[in-house]
Amino acid sequence: MNDLTPVLLIAGKDIRQELRSRAITVATLFFAAITLVILAFAVGSDDAILTQIAPGALWVALAFAGVISAAQSYAAEGEENAFEQLLLYPIPRASIYLGKLLSNWLYMGFLALILLPTTAVLFNLPLGNHLPALLLTLALGTLGFALIATFYAALTANLRARDSLLPVLMFPVVVPILLAAVRATTGLMQLENLELAADWIQLLAGFDLAYLVVCTAIFRFVVDE
Repeated sequence: MNDLTPVLLIAGKDIRQELRSRAITVATLFFAAITLVILAFAVGSDDAILTQIAPGALWVALAFAGVISAAQSYAAEGEENAFEQLLLYPIPRASIYLGKLLSNWLYMGFLALILLPTTAVLFNLPLGNHLPALLLTLALGTLGFALIATFYAALTANLRARDSLLPVLMFPVVVPILLAAVRATTGLMQLENLELAADWIQLLAGFDLAYLVVCTAIFRFVVDE
């Protein structure tokens, strides 16, 4: 069995489990939609202000929903010591992390595809002429967020106050990802400046690569403690 097989098996297990229960999907979609609606109504009907805050509102909603999904991704593993049993399998610890990461990233990507047109409608902001670059920004931004969220969710999984500790620990680390994603989204949706957005997209890719290497390398020290 090659190293890719357990990654796909773990990701597939989490995705099938969510498709059966839909618990995380309902909670995060409702929470993210309410966040966007509140922000849109708080600003009012001023199109200029709505346009300015739309990219930030999109990523705030994604970030809050991402915390919920990451925390719940290890909840099922805590039942009947399922996570400890998973660690007994003769597979690399990195495969467990990458499997969890893949399922969280796919879920956040699905969520982003739903929230993007919702944001465009609520904030009267067209998607612009650079939709492929915008989708790339969403992919890289959600990947970066999932990298950090998956790692810190594992770090806090066995703690009593994990629900409150997870955002406290991860948000200071994930801020560069969110800032770069907001800037890139602003350049594409609001300013329609592909050159400006390209610099932030490259920065996003660099952050993702750095976080992927570091988190994958040290994950085994987190779960073996």
